Amino acid sequence: MTKFWNSNSVSTGMDMAWDQNKHRLLMEGEILVETQGHTRNGGAVQASMYVPLMRSNVWQQLTDYPRWVQYFPDVTKSVVLNRGEVKRLYQAAQKAFLFFTAKVEIYLNVVEDLGQRIHFRLEKGSFEDFSADINLQDCGDGTLLTYAVKATPDIPIPSLIIQQAMNFELPANMRKMRQVLCKGQLK
Repeated sequence: MTKFWNSNSVSTGMDMAWDQNKHRLLMEGEILVETQGHTRNGGAVQASMYVPLMRSNVWQQLTDYPRWVQYFPDVTKSVVLNRGEVKRLYQAAQKAFLFFTAKVEIYLNVVEDLGQRIHFRLEKGSFEDFSADINLQDCGDGTLLTYAVKATPDIPIPSLIIQQAMNFELPANMRKMRQVLCKGQLK
């Protein structure tokens, strides 16, 4: 199950209870999702999940970018083109809709804050704009992983449809990511 929330709707007096409820849901395996408006034809979503692995283990697996085809079923290719302080990544994806199949290609600049954060920024590709951030935090005996994405495709699709697709797809992808991370944990 996926839980949706809007952090702007919580009153200050209830913040602690709200945070405890979110923590409990995360520890039970829920994916917590928050959407926001972005652009007229884009969307923004943030999803958080608990991964029962040490942060260093999660980090090592997430920064193996060719492996992202295992985390996200629609991603058909993920290749590191350049390494260094700023990595350059190429990804291709394909998604079937009712009457057509959308294919996207994207070149990303990737900056890593060792063990804590990965920043993905659009260089060029099938989007007007795209950015994503993965944040990792220690959480009990595991890791809290938060994935935030803002994107506007280069084809005119209303923002509401983009946000609904993100709400549906990202939690499923996050569950798959957690499954693959846990299966691939280092011994």
